[in-house]
Amino acid sequence: MAKQKKKRKIDLLFITACISTSLVLLLIGIVTLLLLTANDLSKQLKQEMTVEVVLKETITDTQFSALRRSIEAAPYCVVCSYISKDDALKEMTKVMGTDPSLFLEYNPFYASLNVRLEADYACSDSLKLIEKKISSMEGVREVTWQKDILDIINSNIRKIAGILLILALILSLVSFTLINNTIKLTIYAQRFILYSMKLVGAKWSFIRKPFIRRNLLIGLVSAILTCIMLWYGIKFGLKYEPWLVMLTEPRIIIPVFVTVTLIGLLITGICALHSVNRFLRMKSGELHYV
Repeated sequence: MAKQKKKRKIDLLFITACISTSLVLLLIGIVTLLLLTANDLSKQLKQEMTVEVVLKETITDTQFSALRRSIEAAPYCVVCSYISKDDALKEMTKVMGTDPSLFLEYNPFYASLNVRLEADYACSDSLKLIEKKISSMEGVREVTWQKDILDIINSNIRKIAGILLILALILSLVSFTLINNTIKLTIYAQRFILYSMKLVGAKWSFIRKPFIRRNLLIGLVSAILTCIMLWYGIKFGLKYEPWLVMLTEPRIIIPVFVTVTLIGLLITGICALHSVNRFLRMKSGELHYV
């Protein structure tokens, strides 16, 4: 009967430790998810950046073909689309609500090439070099890009990344402390068993092994619980926010699951080793006053 009670007590400690650890890992998983999606979102925003290459009226077909081929072959180009004078007029008529050619009696707009950039090139330094290179090509009237918007995007991305990194560091420290305390309590309940094993001459490595193995199991179970909570949390969120579907992509969700699992195993293993060593160093009298 006493053995059954003891077994139930240990099982309860195991379950409590798993739940506590999984809740802490959930916070780490959410921050990791935010970091990955922030990086992905920043790339998408940067890839929406376009450079407008305004063409001269006198540009020949040969010059135009050479210009377009050169831009499309460049590493900074994702898509290069042609906008004719008529298309530019139609677009501005929609924006302005009136046709400016009716008052001016001519089309004031120029044909152009809209170049959508690779995310790595969507920064001021790279764009200045791109602008200089394209401007020197034949048939180009001017090159324009939205300098202010780019600066705002880059500034906001840096701020968000900085805040998330600080939050990740704080959560790492908090999680280590909370998991350490949880594991310390599970080992505390068996401190006299540790001392008894030490008295009969068992090596410290032999004594530590089952405790570390048990707590690594707690870390693994907690990580699995966290991954399940994250997955179903995202699925639930999809009912209200369809854009969350990007979080289910393997390139985002798999690194999150791997990170949560590794952190769970690492922290529980280190905390178990530290706690067991702490109790093994204690003398008999100290164990009663811990």
